[in-house]
Amino acid sequence: MTDQRRDLIDELAGIAPGSALDAIRSRRAVARENAQASYALLLDPKEPGDFEAGDRRAVAAFVAALHGDEGVTAHYRALLGDGGRADAIEREAERAGTSGPYGAYPPGPLSGEDRAGLRYRADAAAIAGLGERLAAGLEHAHLLVFHPRDAKAEDLGRLLSAGWTPDAIVTLSQLVSFLAFQIRAAIGLRALARAGDAA
Repeated sequence: MTDQRRDLIDELAGIAPGSALDAIRSRRAVARENAQASYALLLDPKEPGDFEAGDRRAVAAFVAALHGDEGVTAHYRALLGDGGRADAIEREAERAGTSGPYGAYPPGPLSGEDRAGLRYRADAAAIAGLGERLAAGLEHAHLLVFHPRDAKAEDLGRLLSAGWTPDAIVTLSQLVSFLAFQIRAAIGLRALARAGDAA
């Protein structure tokens, strides 16, 4: 169960109460509260619908690991607890790890920025251990993290074929998008905190 009272971005960034960065973030109290409320809603909803909380946490742990920050990865892995599922997610994140972003623009002036890269696919062991539905969710999360401009209708079709409902697909996309914001905010604020300490 997530704790809605704490501010996770502050915690992941190492922002101490009463510090200069804490004061700066306090000036945007509504944004701070909304970020924490989004975390609670996406990771521990009262009514998870077709995207159960355990699968949300598994996707979050996978996406966090893809971003490569040890503190963030540890937080989201801890939400899974110990056991086979956490180990399987860690294994898949290692298999899926890359740099990016990748993708191809439509033919035109931006085509010079096209970049090919790893397109993750769950293997038979992942599908057997995690199930076809969650494995497809991890593939789609990887697509959104590393190949956002390559996402096409057939990618949504893969999710539907694996048992994802339209509502769950929307929530999956919201979760990946929120994590990209939260993780980057935490890493950036941590860098500012360290710079302040060094000064």
